[in-house]
Amino acid sequence: MDILEFASEQKDRVVQKSKALLKSLWQRLCSKLLQYKKIRLAKEKALEYCAKAKRKWIGLQFYRRTHKEYKLIRYVVKQLLVYFFVMYLFFFLIFFVNQIMLFMKQLLGKRIPISDAMKLMFYSLPFVIAQSAPFATLTGFLMCLGRMNTDNEILIFKASGCHLGRLLLRPILILGVLISIFSFFVNDYLLPLGTSKTREQLRKSIASNPTMEVEPQSVKRLNDTSVIFGNVNDKDVSDLALFDYDESGNQRFIIAGKTHVDSGAYKGVSMRFDMNDATVIVLDKKNANSFDILKSKTMSLHLFESTVFNFDRRLSPSELTSFDLGKKIRKMRKEPGRDPREINMNVLEYNKKFSLPFGSFFFAFLAMPLALLFGKVNGQTIGLVVGIFISFLYWAMMTVGIQLGYRNGWNGFVLMWLPNALVGASAFLFYWKARKK
Repeated sequence: MDILEFASEQKDRVVQKSKALLKSLWQRLCSKLLQYKKIRLAKEKALEYCAKAKRKWIGLQFYRRTHKEYKLIRYVVKQLLVYFFVMYLFFFLIFFVNQIMLFMKQLLGKRIPISDAMKLMFYSLPFVIAQSAPFATLTGFLMCLGRMNTDNEILIFKASGCHLGRLLLRPILILGVLISIFSFFVNDYLLPLGTSKTREQLRKSIASNPTMEVEPQSVKRLNDTSVIFGNVNDKDVSDLALFDYDESGNQRFIIAGKTHVDSGAYKGVSMRFDMNDATVIVLDKKNANSFDILKSKTMSLHLFESTVFNFDRRLSPSELTSFDLGKKIRKMRKEPGRDPREINMNVLEYNKKFSLPFGSFFFAFLAMPLALLFGKVNGQTIGLVVGIFISFLYWAMMTVGIQLGYRNGWNGFVLMWLPNALVGASAFLFYWKARKK
């Protein structure tokens, strides 16, 4: 019994020790696993912190770089706009004074009321605005970039790691597009409206004061009618001679003594001549030896608006928007027997509504390589001279193209877009040379 009890006690003791050992081993294993998990979590958290720090550092560097470029871009845009507006005022005054000399001087000499003259000046502003924008873009951008090149600002931009394409070329092209859109709106909407208002105002002025077309001791050419005036006293003319053609195409001479000039009493009639002691001679176009003579103590002659003005009551192409003019051209092309020259004239006016405003974009693209190539010394002055010279050539090409299209029937699309094509090709050529340097 004693031996059995002793063996049982020893067995229980070994079992207890084994359980205690296994428990301690399990606790150690769990602590090791827990310690490994904490290390892993700490490692993951550390890696996460490093990744965040790296992202923040990269983001900070990107912010600094982009913020620096943003400040420089804002500076470049500000300088371009300042020079653009200065040159815009310059060209605006040139075209406006030219408009006054060609148009308003003649009207003021005919005793037109000051209020009507001011209205006509106001209606001519869209033409001046549309003409000034492209040339101001070229000259202003050239002067600005030339000044920056002379002051080594462009060299500083390159040395600081800035990309000239993002810093200079992109703002220049965006501004060119915005200026072109604004100029197109003026040219396509305000210019037709101003032209129409000008024609209506001229009709009203002549209707209210017909003597504005009457000058003493002068010969007045009114389309197919020629009028010779003697001495003029207010609305009375001492002697008058008129040469025109009747409905059959026969040449007609009208000679009268004292004549009273008055406004037309009917719609479409510009003025009326109340003549005394009038003599009418009509020559037969088929027989040169045959003629008719009519004499009258009093006679009234009505001059229609189509006789006084060079346009009829229909809207001219310059008075239509691009949308309406495009519809008119498509309609004309479908009509059989339509004169190709008339269609080409409308096509020319249609393309002119686009080519002139969007010349600002081509001029903006040309300005950068020209300034880089020729603006190292006295860039601002050289930019002004070169800009005015190129603007004059562009204006001359547009004027000659319009004359060739109207008189010789040359293709209106080619004539109106040829100046822009040459400017764009020159810009690519100069840009390629600037990149090589």
